[in-house]
Amino acid sequence: MMSESHPSGGAAPTSSPEGHSEPVAPQSVAGAEMSAELEREIADAMAHLDAEDASARAAAKTRRGPKAPAPERPAPASHPSIPGAKPAIRGPRVVKSGREHRAGKVVSVGPTDIFIEFGPKELGVCPRVGWPEDQLPNPGDTVEVAIERFEADEQLFICSRPGAVAKADWELLEPGQTVEARVTGVNKGGLELEVANHRAFMPASQVDTRRIEDLSVFIGQKLTCVVDRVERTGKGNIVLSRRDLVKEERSKQAEKTRAELAEGQTREGVVRKLMPFGAFVDIGGIDGLLHVADMSYDRVGDPSRIVKEGDTITVKVLKVDAASNKISLGLKQLQGDPFQTAAENVKAGETVTGRVTKIMEFGAFVEVAPGVEGLVHISEISWKRIGAVGDALKPDQVVACKVLEVDPAKRRVSLSIKQTTEAPPAPGGGKDARGRTPGRSIEEIKKETPEFRRLREKFLAQQKAKGPLKGGM
Repeated sequence: MMSESHPSGGAAPTSSPEGHSEPVAPQSVAGAEMSAELEREIADAMAHLDAEDASARAAAKTRRGPKAPAPERPAPASHPSIPGAKPAIRGPRVVKSGREHRAGKVVSVGPTDIFIEFGPKELGVCPRVGWPEDQLPNPGDTVEVAIERFEADEQLFICSRPGAVAKADWELLEPGQTVEARVTGVNKGGLELEVANHRAFMPASQVDTRRIEDLSVFIGQKLTCVVDRVERTGKGNIVLSRRDLVKEERSKQAEKTRAELAEGQTREGVVRKLMPFGAFVDIGGIDGLLHVADMSYDRVGDPSRIVKEGDTITVKVLKVDAASNKISLGLKQLQGDPFQTAAENVKAGETVTGRVTKIMEFGAFVEVAPGVEGLVHISEISWKRIGAVGDALKPDQVVACKVLEVDPAKRRVSLSIKQTTEAPPAPGGGKDARGRTPGRSIEEIKKETPEFRRLREKFLAQQKAKGPLKGGM
């Protein structure tokens, strides 16, 4: 947040969305006040380090001996009549994140430094490394820099590019400064870091925009952080944060991703969170849902069986709903469809071996190929009448089945277990009580024979001679 103060020290008014002017409270040197909850989090996390800090300082003092008194540093002069005084600032004073920002014109770009002119006899120098080589300003360009300090001997403002990672120095650490810190450990409340040869702390809520369960993955890494607080007295605590930096980076990525995103694309993403119904995947600043139904062609009961949090996976964009900001992703769509392969290799009439995967009231599902299941109806389990499917089959049982039908359009495979064996002979000369031959197919029953035609014609002639049928009581 930026606060703009007038030379008189008052706060500049800002306009509300309705057009009314509202006063803005001046920003303190320590930056914006941290919430009470964050204050408690910092206090609780660092409380158990007090004894360790005291022991470490005592040991260091013993090794170094008495500390020499620091030389007195004269306060920076600002009166124009005093030689070596800091020039008075012309115009409104702009302060961002506790540091003064000024705009100036680039005078020259050297191998290591860039010289900037703020006004007559007001020069500043800024490290060239603050800009990427492809974004270096040219002489005459106007740039905005942050004022670190004023060197009276050289009559130069020492500046830095806003947001550039600065080499940390304890004496120069200020709230709002972007520094690079190394993670040295983890405690119950967040990360322990080292910056400017001093111990620093980063609350767990400030590590990322999302809650990270295992912070130990950051140990040994160098993180770009923002200084939230520096205590010059007492314990000398340094509190860092990278939440806003991560949020800003994700916002830039999200804007770029939304502009490029389209259905049918293949993208790389990181699994952020697992839920019972699927997984949320970060595909570049925005999250998409990978539903369990789109993880695999097999039945997926537990998403963690397919992916884990932190995994980098390649997914296909199935649907983009800009109105509701919802993105549907697929994983199995990038794999070969096992059903199509099975439809080519499994033919009707063949006998295959499969594993019973599910027992239902109407039958059982049998996996005949990876990702391909067929249904054995209860009437096709045995030649004998069975009361329940579970009486004849059990889950994971391996059975031999005859393929009755393969329907690629409906993705269905019909199977039969009883037709892999011969039908038992019925009592009474191979015919049942009604004189029917068991085992006859529907096609054989429906087949029209000369004898059947004669009987039908005879029946129709008799009905015609008798007249229309009469009904009633």
